[in-house]
Amino acid sequence: MSDHPKDDRAPDLEAAKSGYAEHAPDDSAQPEGAPDNENQADFEAFMRLAKENEDLKDKALRLAAEMENLRRRTARDVHDARNYAIANFARDMLTVSDNLRRALDAVPAEAKEKGEAGFAALLEGVEMTERSMISALERHGVKKIAPEGEKFDPNFHQAMFEVPNPDVPANTVVQVVQTGYVIGERVLRPAMVGVAKGGPKAAAQAQEPAGEAASAEQDGKA
Repeated sequence: MSDHPKDDRAPDLEAAKSGYAEHAPDDSAQPEGAPDNENQADFEAFMRLAKENEDLKDKALRLAAEMENLRRRTARDVHDARNYAIANFARDMLTVSDNLRRALDAVPAEAKEKGEAGFAALLEGVEMTERSMISALERHGVKKIAPEGEKFDPNFHQAMFEVPNPDVPANTVVQVVQTGYVIGERVLRPAMVGVAKGGPKAAAQAQEPAGEAASAEQDGKA
């Protein structure tokens, strides 16, 4: 037993340890500013969903564009089928019409004038048949190409020969050998034509030497 009296002011070691343990920082707690694992996971999930949403939006736009293109192609195909379905049939009918015209042209003018009533009636019937056939084709979009006097167009005309003619511009259609036809915007049969050769360009070249001769004559007089 100690002879010294107990000092009430002496620190209580057990109490101090207890207080420190109560207020000591928790080592398991994350330091300030450290990333929250739960929030990070939510952010990554959000970014993943946003990307999936953009991909789905892009696919939807592409699908809409493809459907619009399909709709336009279908409408064009229906339009072409409606307008050009009879193209082959019309082309065959043009051959029949050409034969009717050749038959009429083969009859001499004298025979037409002096022909008997039965012969005249036959010719008239053939002409009516030709006109009716052309009218029926026109009702279905088949139209004649009458290019005489127009500039030669290789898209609608087929040149068969050239005709020297300085009075008209070169490459002008001056004769139609066989009538052409179109159906809608397509050529059913090009017109077979003869085109002018020469024209104003050739005339201008022909005037040049004359002008030079006149100039030389004036120089000689001077």
